Amino acid sequence: MPPEPIAKSVHVTEAESEVLSALWRLGPLTPARLIEAVKARRDWGDATVKTLLGRLMQKKAIRSEREDGRLLYHPLVTREMYVTSEVKALMDRLFDGDPRRLAAFVRDRWWG
Repeated sequence: MPPEPIAKSVHVTEAESEVLSALWRLGPLTPARLIEAVKARRDWGDATVKTLLGRLMQKKAIRSEREDGRLLYHPLVTREMYVTSEVKALMDRLFDGDPRRLAAFVRDRWWG
């Protein structure tokens, strides 16, 4: 059974996906460690990462929780959910929602 796609009301931007990516790779992280992980891949300031965290919290794509006295961020959107949502949006936009047309395009470009 395919995973549930992200709810239509939750749109994760490319920038926000960088924050999620760190959580998917490394698991729950403290704010400092999460900022460090994102900045290791992107040349962003702390304020930019904090803004993205706030947006993701508002969208309910991540949550924060105190564990053993430390604040940790957890993803609520799995990588699979995100990828499914992105591919579906691409398929809808470029291939009229037809998975066969998307598959044929990929096959012809890279395996044809």
